[in-house]
Amino acid sequence: MSPMIPDWFKYDMRRKAERLGQWWEDLALRKWANDNPTLIVLIAAVSTVILLAVIIWVSWPEPDVPEVTYDKEWFYDLNTGELFTARKGLKPPIEAPSGPLQPEFASPPVRSGGPAGVRAYVLTNVDEPNEAERYIAFLETSDLDAIPDSSKKTGPGRSGVMRWGRGKLLRRLKDAKWVPGDSLEGQEIFKEAFSPNENNDRPRYFRPK
Repeated sequence: MSPMIPDWFKYDMRRKAERLGQWWEDLALRKWANDNPTLIVLIAAVSTVILLAVIIWVSWPEPDVPEVTYDKEWFYDLNTGELFTARKGLKPPIEAPSGPLQPEFASPPVRSGGPAGVRAYVLTNVDEPNEAERYIAFLETSDLDAIPDSSKKTGPGRSGVMRWGRGKLLRRLKDAKWVPGDSLEGQEIFKEAFSPNENNDRPRYFRPK
């Protein structure tokens, strides 16, 4: 029967072998450095230059980006199907160029006789779109029958998009009726509008100039 080697002896021998290997690597590296002093100086100089370049690049102030502000928003004339612009911040519906909403263009719960101008979300997938490269994703108007939200819920059951949709009615151009913005149907309209296309480009709002 072969003698049993104690675990402590195995551990001690393994530690000594590791130290010997590390010593050998340090010795080989030291010998290489002694044999190539010019190369060592060159590497140090290049490293210093690179470090200085990084420090300068990080600390160099970036040029100021001019702030672009917009004072108009897109609106849609329900009577004519035409876009028009109006002052930013107006709460739809607003007066449209064609006058009051005609009965044939009303859709529940938006009634005829009221203002025919609703907010239009004009989106694009390119930086500088022409007229053919922008489109109306959906329309928005105010839900005049909505109960004011006094609960101010912010928990997990009340997402930011749902809070945004509170008191709003949304509709695609092809839809027959308006739906509450914080309903499942309204959330689907919003999600569909801002989902990436087949090229993984996410649509963004095209602001009027």
